Amino acid sequence: MEHTYWQKQPADQPLFPDLLWSRPENKAMAGKLGIIGGNAHGFSAPAEAYTFASDAGIGTARVLLPDSLKSTVGRVFEAGEYAPSTPSGSFSQKSIAEFLELSVWADGILFAGDFGQNSETAIILEKFLTKYSGPVTITGDSINYFISHAQKLLARPDTLLVLEMPQLQKLATKAKFPQAFTSNMDLLRVVEVLHNFSGAFKPAVIIRHQETIFVAMDGQVSTTKSYFMSNQIAPYAAVFWLQNPTKPFEALTSSITKH
Repeated sequence: MEHTYWQKQPADQPLFPDLLWSRPENKAMAGKLGIIGGNAHGFSAPAEAYTFASDAGIGTARVLLPDSLKSTVGRVFEAGEYAPSTPSGSFSQKSIAEFLELSVWADGILFAGDFGQNSETAIILEKFLTKYSGPVTITGDSINYFISHAQKLLARPDTLLVLEMPQLQKLATKAKFPQAFTSNMDLLRVVEVLHNFSGAFKPAVIIRHQETIFVAMDGQVSTTKSYFMSNQIAPYAAVFWLQNPTKPFEALTSSITKH
């Protein structure tokens, strides 16, 4: 059976070389990415996202952290900007002004993770997505905040989910998707289910399974044997996407090959 919707990309031979050759060389033309994440007990996810976005060729990136981190990381991470936090050190609802200011400046937003577990943070993330209509990439524990509102998230266009198989299964279950995502699926089965899932819902999806990275969008699926680290995938994908907004599937697929 021929799967016309499935494209296989070698790790060192991009499927869409023209897209790589045409990437902006001038930083002023290479896009602006807003990165949000962190809590009082961790900020490695947004810090690493900033580093990897820079490696991926972003023009400018800004990182928004809760102000509970300012005294501990302000001197070692100069790229940080700060928004109000809860007593436990996560983003508070008062942060919405800083979230929205960053989104007005940026060409795209990356929820990098390390948000911790906090009910106020859940409220502000949901509120932000109702107010912001631009491109957003969601990864790490950011995904967990939206599982209880899966239908709303999966109906949102201009959204990229970079997630683990268990997170995808929870979203699919909440959305009453009839097919299961499981850890013992073989490659062909993952491709088929992602084809159906991405055809039914708006967001693009990237997952890693058995040393293969899968990109799925609008029923199209690409697979790449890649040794990208898990925390590297979302920043690279977010950068390539905002630099190629009219070719999102090609951009996301190209982001995980050697370049």
